[in-house]
Amino acid sequence: MKKKIWIILILIIVVIAGIVFFSTKKSNGLKIIKSEKELSKIYDGDMSSNDNFAIGIVTMPFSFILNNYGYNRVYYTNDLVYESSAKTSVQGVLDGFTPGNTASAEISSLSSTGSSSERDYSTTNIQVENVDEADIIKTDGYYIYSISENNVIITDVRNPEDIKIAATINSATNCVPEELIIYKDKLVVISSRIKGSYYSKNLNDTVVEIYNIEDKTSPYILKDYELLEPYYTSRCIDNNLYIISSGNLRKENGKIVRSYNEDSAQKEIPLNKIKYMDEVLTRKQTLMSSVDLNNVKNDVNVESYLIDISNAYVSENSIYLLNEKYDGGSSVPPIKSIFGLKGIIGAFTYDDDYEYDYDYGYYTDIYKFNINKDGKIDYSTKTKTKGKTINQYSVDEYNKHLRVALYDSDGTRVVIFNENLKEIGKTADLAKGEKMYSSRFMGNKVYLVTYKTIDPLFVIDLSNEQAPKVLGKLKIPGYSSYLHPYDENHIIGIGMETEEIINRNSTGRVTSTTARITGMKMALFDVTNVENPIQISNVIIGDSRTTSSILTNPKALLFSKEKQLIAIPVNNYKEDFEIEADMENNDTVINSYTNYSKPYIGEGYFVYNINVEDGFKLKGVINHEKITTSYYYSKYGVSKLLRGLYINDDLYTVSESAIKVNKLDTLEQINELKIKK
Repeated sequence: MKKKIWIILILIIVVIAGIVFFSTKKSNGLKIIKSEKELSKIYDGDMSSNDNFAIGIVTMPFSFILNNYGYNRVYYTNDLVYESSAKTSVQGVLDGFTPGNTASAEISSLSSTGSSSERDYSTTNIQVENVDEADIIKTDGYYIYSISENNVIITDVRNPEDIKIAATINSATNCVPEELIIYKDKLVVISSRIKGSYYSKNLNDTVVEIYNIEDKTSPYILKDYELLEPYYTSRCIDNNLYIISSGNLRKENGKIVRSYNEDSAQKEIPLNKIKYMDEVLTRKQTLMSSVDLNNVKNDVNVESYLIDISNAYVSENSIYLLNEKYDGGSSVPPIKSIFGLKGIIGAFTYDDDYEYDYDYGYYTDIYKFNINKDGKIDYSTKTKTKGKTINQYSVDEYNKHLRVALYDSDGTRVVIFNENLKEIGKTADLAKGEKMYSSRFMGNKVYLVTYKTIDPLFVIDLSNEQAPKVLGKLKIPGYSSYLHPYDENHIIGIGMETEEIINRNSTGRVTSTTARITGMKMALFDVTNVENPIQISNVIIGDSRTTSSILTNPKALLFSKEKQLIAIPVNNYKEDFEIEADMENNDTVINSYTNYSKPYIGEGYFVYNINVEDGFKLKGVINHEKITTSYYYSKYGVSKLLRGLYINDDLYTVSESAIKVNKLDTLEQINELKIKK
């Protein structure tokens, strides 16, 4: 009798295992929603789907064994973290390792020059060649397109001595323009429709308007659509526009909202275009839309993926979405391990191996999507790796392989994946106890900056993908939150200057070291000798209260090696700027910060000459009055909307209130247009 019972139990387990195996054997873990009921279960956090029920039955004995042995686990349900009664805590170890709000390809991808017949003009500082990124200002060399509060301004700059507003595009109801994209004779305006407070991001929608701007004085709308999630990011590749929005699933009148609006008509995302991943049950939704800008009469393609994202990288052929979270793994082993060589007996020794593969800490889920020749997006595969990224510059695709710079409490590392996201190599952990502040991939090398009280700049060789190695490092005060290539042998770092402070107790013994910020910093590094990088020039700007939008948004940078030009917007209290006594234009710079009627933070555009021989040399500061209106909000903040660009030999600085034209060589002002009075 007992023998029969055991046989029956074994058969049941085998049958359930077969169900689990075949039900989960989908395209790289991707599942398609089959019914409204299934979608509602995910929204409600109902884990009792057939697959999960089967897995629960099979793994029940293992859960009992592991839980009774007291192993500590953290798991996620509907994006809330529940932790079993912990015997030890590792969260304290990770304090201070949350990503900062800081923002690749070959050097050629970083050119900031566009061409329109005989016009020479700068373009947006993008990460990947041929992959345009939206920004708050754009130019085609003849006109400047900019955001001013709730409006988009088209300014005629064909004659720099007589610039004038050609047209003003007013926002739709409750909409705030976020970013712009120019493609041929079309202007794309990406806005957030505000529902309640702007900062209630999960309530906001993404509004996309595509205008015909053949006649700059009379733009008219060709297509508009609205995604019912907050705007995350966008790209334009060739003639295809990609908009990504991400937020929480919404439920109205007992039903999950699947609608979106296109050309004044409400449409619905079909269930077969709503997809989720194995073992990822979440209320988070990421909407990916694409539209052919050459054929805007065609319908927008909208697909939903039930995943959360915290970073995104886009190459010409792929979109990578990343989700970073603190994770302790599962309380039970993966189903495949139960029926592996160890079998049931292995459950008693399993946890040692499990801990090795699934240690506590921060992890990053990476989802890869292929961009097809017709512009459509298809999900490809996913992977999971330990650590977290900073921003899009922590990710790079090179020869179809993905390289990712990550950090956690164990240190900083670079991990390399093949086109199927299988790990093929990684560095050892670097700079344990330090946070990674910036990274930049350039061909077969990557440059990393970590920081605790001093700034190590690491140079890493990636030519042997199976065994990447550190070539050299340089330690200097401060840190760089953004790295920008100057040429193949030099790199620019922009960040903060710091001063190390040694703390002692009453007996004089050193107890700790800390650091305090003393100002902004730009530095030029020579990496010709990769084993011995050196800083050949640096400049300190302002004091501890100095900041710049470049620290969080690299698109704020204006750089041209050919013109020996680097320029950034800078914010500070006007009386805090210190000017070198031997500067020829001392008075000009000082005066630019003494013309305010109010003692608020001033906003100036700092323009430098830069070359390898002389380093940085300040040419001057172009002052823009700070807008202090309280009702306007933007993802960049009111004081961060200053941008600069050049057209031919003139420098244009653009804020919400004005556009100024200065000679590029002397910074002599030749014109000013008030946008807002």
